[in-house]
Amino acid sequence: MTAQLTAPATLPTQEWIWQGHRICHTVQGSGLPLVLIHGFGASIGHWRKNIPELAAAGYQVHAIDLLGFGRSDKAELEYAVEVWEALLQDYWREHIGQPAVFVGNSIGGLLALMMLAHSPEMARAGVLLNSAGGLNHRPEELAPPLRFVMGTFSKLVSSNLLGPLLFNEVRRKFRIRGSLKQVYRNRDAITDELVDILHGPSCDPGAQKVFASILSAPAGPRPSELLPQIKQPLLVLWGENDPWTPIAGASIYEELSKTADIDPPVTFHSIPDTGHCPHDERPEIVNPLIKNWLQTL
Repeated sequence: MTAQLTAPATLPTQEWIWQGHRICHTVQGSGLPLVLIHGFGASIGHWRKNIPELAAAGYQVHAIDLLGFGRSDKAELEYAVEVWEALLQDYWREHIGQPAVFVGNSIGGLLALMMLAHSPEMARAGVLLNSAGGLNHRPEELAPPLRFVMGTFSKLVSSNLLGPLLFNEVRRKFRIRGSLKQVYRNRDAITDELVDILHGPSCDPGAQKVFASILSAPAGPRPSELLPQIKQPLLVLWGENDPWTPIAGASIYEELSKTADIDPPVTFHSIPDTGHCPHDERPEIVNPLIKNWLQTL
């Protein structure tokens, strides 16, 4: 089922019904399929600086608003990375049908790894952009005081009484802008358009319930568990100044890239003076790196 929708930055999008839920997606260009997977709180609009250029380079570019984000439905359910993995698998079956390159930022990077590891017939290769190590922090990895704070915050956000009040504060535009200033080194990239892209979906009915569910969701598989299962080439791009997924977290990929006889190959590039979202902060660097690497496949 398809119907035209209006998306940020004039990206033409369509509607697809998945398990009874409306899913927003876009397709541009023709050629080898690329599937762009956004991170937490983001959407198709976060790829507005990448989709046109990749499509013009001779690729069929797909981008999807994961269930609970963007223009997709804010379904009330128990969210987990496995829910989005199933969504991506079904999207591939219905809209692609040939091995694709999965490109993900943050949580989207973890989902890209899961697609390569668990659905190799669907995945030609993968591109990770400051990939997350999990949907949430694992409690055993947090110091006891921080574990208590995070647990308390999750309970408050899930509260029927206090949850909506707290979420209304979190989603205010000046707070979104403040969060972006923490994770974007390129302040010129923090535009009113970007704030609107992140703020708009948070005003949809059900957004607070999605936020609360994700905060209490399992972390999902570790990259170190997925990597030994992956038999496709990987390109890993990492903003060096990311406080959310610090460059130290990229060491596993950097070490693999230095192993001369590794098959499949891992290509690693760190990007100086860049934070959590290099595709949006430095598209003039990221787009050529992706296009040049794709030519090697």
